[in-house]
Amino acid sequence: MWALMTATAPLSSSVAPSAAFLGVERSFSGKRWRARLGDERQGLMLAQRHSLPEIVGRVLAARGIGPDEVAGFLEPRLRDQLPDPSRLKDMDRAVARLVQALVQGQRIAVFGDYDVDGATSSALLQRFFAAIGHPIDRYIPDRLTEGYGPNLPALLKLKERGIDLVITVDCGVTAYEPLEGAAAAGLETIVIDHHKAEPKLPAVVAVVDPNRLDEPAGLGQLAAVGVAFLLVVALNRALRAASWYGASRPEPDLLQWLDLVALGTVADVVPLIGINRALVTQGIKVLGKRANAGLAALSDVARLDGAPTAYHLGFLLGPRVNAGGRVAKADLGARLLATEDAAEARSLAAELDGFNRERQQIEAIVLEQAIAAVEAGDGRSGDLVFCASAGWHAGVIGIVASRLKDRYNRPTFVISLEGGIGKGSGRSIAGVDLGSAVLAARQAGLLINGGGHAMAAGLTVEESKIGALRDFIAGRVADHVREGGLVPELGLDGALQPGAATVDLMNMLERLAPFGSGNAEPRFALPAVRVVKADPVGENHLRCILAGGGNGRLKGIAFRVRDSELGRALAQTGGPAMHIAGHLRPDRWQGRDDVQFVIEDAAPAQ
Repeated sequence: MWALMTATAPLSSSVAPSAAFLGVERSFSGKRWRARLGDERQGLMLAQRHSLPEIVGRVLAARGIGPDEVAGFLEPRLRDQLPDPSRLKDMDRAVARLVQALVQGQRIAVFGDYDVDGATSSALLQRFFAAIGHPIDRYIPDRLTEGYGPNLPALLKLKERGIDLVITVDCGVTAYEPLEGAAAAGLETIVIDHHKAEPKLPAVVAVVDPNRLDEPAGLGQLAAVGVAFLLVVALNRALRAASWYGASRPEPDLLQWLDLVALGTVADVVPLIGINRALVTQGIKVLGKRANAGLAALSDVARLDGAPTAYHLGFLLGPRVNAGGRVAKADLGARLLATEDAAEARSLAAELDGFNRERQQIEAIVLEQAIAAVEAGDGRSGDLVFCASAGWHAGVIGIVASRLKDRYNRPTFVISLEGGIGKGSGRSIAGVDLGSAVLAARQAGLLINGGGHAMAAGLTVEESKIGALRDFIAGRVADHVREGGLVPELGLDGALQPGAATVDLMNMLERLAPFGSGNAEPRFALPAVRVVKADPVGENHLRCILAGGGNGRLKGIAFRVRDSELGRALAQTGGPAMHIAGHLRPDRWQGRDDVQFVIEDAAPAQ
């Protein structure tokens, strides 16, 4: 064990926290490397107090885990983390209205967003109400023709179909006019959302949103599906108290739906800390049981043949659920996740898999055009990347914004123009709150609609106001930069020799999963290694063999790099030594038990 600890330790514990890690001030991707842990004594203290390997203590300390939080972090349990749902404002009011609707036999519908968070929230409510003997309707708006959130024509259609009460999920907190129109028509609404709210709230039965400005519960990290799960917990408790359950109507096991909660939480990129960490950890265990016909079929088409992880949720299952809303039928994802019919699930999963491939092709075209605009100087405004064009498919602009954000390390908006209207999607970097910027732009009269949270936002804008909007958002970004700076950095947890990248180390690090926002996957540097083999694979990837001192070798792969400075450097086999940064990932293809290094960045070893 000592050899492993020595191999994974930083090169020097005496280096000042402000010094660049391994001296890398500018990598091939233009980043400065920094150590995530400023005081290594904290990591050593955690390791000793909890009998952990030193590398695990170091990683925990770098993520701000205190001595009293270690046990709960390593073994997150719902019974310890699940809050009383009644802590949320309007939760009891929402539950009381739903109990009334059930007792009186009123018809209920869920109105969900078209993304993964909305689809999982919608499916969760459909499954719960079906299990308690009161099936509900579902409505998912079309991204291209209806846009985001509740719209009055759709709500009036629900009223005409005999719906008495609508529950919006992952939308609604700023939908003032549509919800007022629905109320005037006699249709009541409960809003279940998690996006940033304005001081004004819609005039509805209840607004349950942990990001209300007057909400003291401290649960703002929840995804909408997490809020929906708390609604189900509270409603189930109220129904039990009202003697709803009996021999002919048994009480459902709510834990069976945690796979949906985990998928929506990971896909919406909310912080995997506290209650979210417990929900995802337990939800992944449920997912592994393959009890949900839709998720089982989706796992099959995505070729998920091992134990599921947060990575699989975010990069294999999530994009396929999203694909229907992006390029085809908006409700396909929710239908898949709610169905009990295995044959229907297989058919829907295959359809979504096909749409996901179509989405990838469209995305590649739009991304290429957006990069060209930025490189030509038309897509930059100060520290903001801002691209707008007619002909861009509105279903992929969020993904393209994310790709541009990663490429340029800048807050990014991508806008699709059609018929004088722009539909935009934004992605941010740490320290720049795009959701607040969009709300401010809306309040300034620059937007038709818009909202979001710190790291992602969406908007609708008149084409004539795009220039003013760009300048407004750029000004807000500039304010953030003046306050906290905007230096592209890559955080690292330590240095590692290729020979120390063992299965044992991988297993240690997997104890810290699930990884995602708020709990970054451990990242290491391989100091002064050489690429002894590099082969192109797939569309734009490189598979490498990395060699360090002695006989240590390690398999590596770098995604989407062949046309970049990083890719060109990796392709020079036999060239000068480099420091290479990335993640350790298990390689369990076809039953093997091995490790590979996912390469993110590199720099000359000098």
